[in-house]
This record gives sequence, structure tokens and C-alpha cells, in this order.
Amino acid sequence: MSGVTLENVIKRYGETQVIHGVDLTIEDGEFCVFVGPSGCGKSTLLRMVAGLEETSAGTIRIGSRDVTRMDPAERGVAMVFQTYALYPHMTVEENMGFGLKMTGHPKDEIRTKVTEASRILKLDDYLKRKPAALSGGQRQRVAIGRAIVRGPEVFLFDEPLSNLDAELRVEMRVEIARLHKEIGATMIYVTHDQVEAMTLADKIVVLRGGNIEQVGAPLDLYRDPDNRFVAGFIGSPSMNFLDAVVTGGAVEVPALGRHVEVAASLPAEGTALTIGLRPEHLELRPGDTMSVELTEALGGVSYAYLNAGTGERLIVEERGDERSSAGDRVGLSFEASRAYLFERESGLRIR
Repeated sequence: MSGVTLENVIKRYGETQVIHGVDLTIEDGEFCVFVGPSGCGKSTLLRMVAGLEETSAGTIRIGSRDVTRMDPAERGVAMVFQTYALYPHMTVEENMGFGLKMTGHPKDEIRTKVTEASRILKLDDYLKRKPAALSGGQRQRVAIGRAIVRGPEVFLFDEPLSNLDAELRVEMRVEIARLHKEIGATMIYVTHDQVEAMTLADKIVVLRGGNIEQVGAPLDLYRDPDNRFVAGFIGSPSMNFLDAVVTGGAVEVPALGRHVEVAASLPAEGTALTIGLRPEHLELRPGDTMSVELTEALGGVSYAYLNAGTGERLIVEERGDERSSAGDRVGLSFEASRAYLFERESGLRIR
């Protein structure tokens, strides 16, 4: 297995540049997730690593090899796509071994590798079935098995769970995490779903507009975001953002009707800021500063959607037996240490 290194990687389509000088190191055996909104460049970057998109400038290395101009077949990667791309007339066994068959591998070697991949993915009972007789999750496991038998240095996943229903997505997340633990391969995984990113990744790369916004372990990005974009993208439900202003050495938050003293280097008096508060860090209290518009009761947790007098809206996580209802008038409390401050214009974090 090998790590992957990107050095000042750029992608242009004519005069339009979509990847802007990306530098990134993915260690050998690491599970790295590219995450970001649609159009941020995550799939393009993955396809550049695979060799399916030409690199306009910069260098891509897999292990010690410069693969920037190599054909996809020479790079030692295997890719799992959003669509399963299985041959409908072939059995599971034939689909998994087809790539090796086309490259002239001996039948015994193909059978051995398919058997091992089938064991890892728990497909032994389905080897003689054709794709039409499989569920969506089973078909995706076959697609992953086809990648495993190739013995690649790096596995590439391009939103592989997007076509599955919610229950199957959870099941397949567990399967992919178990697969990574068992074979220890370097894996790069693209998704727009930050829950997938948080649950699977050793390292998350947050992308926006073809640039890397922040790189780090999932909980590091959750606890210590560099800017408002990362703070809002990582965490579900999203962080609440409210207008604030520096007043008297503290931060005045009109929507909350209070001043907040935060342990940060505040800018000049009167500077407009944004304060960020996660739903799970807020508590409803008796009061009359906000109204409850809607409460989503999900069993062990509820989410209260609040409307402040300023017109700004917040989401508050509720647990326990006593929960709010639509129409309630409430107040809020939180620990000042849980508040995040951001520059209003740039979105950069104020620490």
C-alpha cells in the first residue's frame, strides 16, 4: 500500500480554473474523505488522482512514484463509483474477477482472489447470483469486491452510497469502515454527506470552490473550525450563526438580548461580528426572548426551531422528558466557552 501526495495541483477547463493549487498529503493506510457542497471540486480531484481527468499543472504521487502523466491502469488504483456498473449477464463471481480475466491472470489466481474478497465482504452465498437478484447494498459490495481483487495501492470511492436508502447507507458505512480496518489500505472517499465524512474518516478535507478550506481529524474540525464555512458544514444540524457587535469589551448579540464575554482577542469597539452556537450546546430556559416555531420529535432527541425578535432563526437540541412545543415563548442559555466568533466579511475565526 502507498500514500498519496498532491503538490500545487491545478485543473483547468479552457480558461476556467476549477482546482486552485491544492497541496495535500494522505498517509499510507489512511482513510481520507473529501467533503464539500456540490461543485466544490471533490469528484474532480478524485478523478485526477485516478487519472480519469488530466492534471493541468502540479504533481500527483502515489508512494514514491510520480503518476501525474500515467494512464489510469498504471497508477495502482481501483475506483468504486456511485453507479454499480455491474455486467447484468454475469454472476457475482464473474463480475468480481472480470478485470483480472481481461488482463490475463491465471484462473486459479482469479478464483483465490475472488474467494478472499467474497469472504471479506460476506458475499459467499451470492457468488452464483446475477446482479438483478441482489439488493442495492449487495450490488455495491460486489462493486467494492471487484476493486479488492485487483489488489490496488489506493482505493477511490466516488459517492458510493448515494443511490442507497437511509438504512442501507448506514449498513454500508459500517461495511466500508470494517473493510478499511481489515485490509488497511489507503482509501480516498468523496461525499457531500458530512455524517459519512465524520463517521468514516481518519482525515477530512473540506473543499469549497476548488480550494481546501481545512484539513484535519473529524473531531478537530468539529471542535476547532478555521472559518464560518467549515463550522457550518461540519456538524448536524448545522451551527447557528447570529449577528453580533463588539461592545464594552464583550460581544453583544441582539437576537439573544444579552452580552457574551468570550475568551478571544476582540477587535475594535463597534466591529460587526458573527457568533456561532451549536444546537447541542444550547439549552431552553423560561423566558420571553424567542418563540418556538416548530419542534421535530425524533425519539431520543428533538430539535426546536426558534424565531428571535430580530427575525434570526436558531435550532436547539433537546433531550429528556420535558420538551418544547410550537408557540412556546422561551429563553436560551449556554456556556460562553462554547461560542465561536467569526469576522463578518471574511468568515475567518477569531480566537
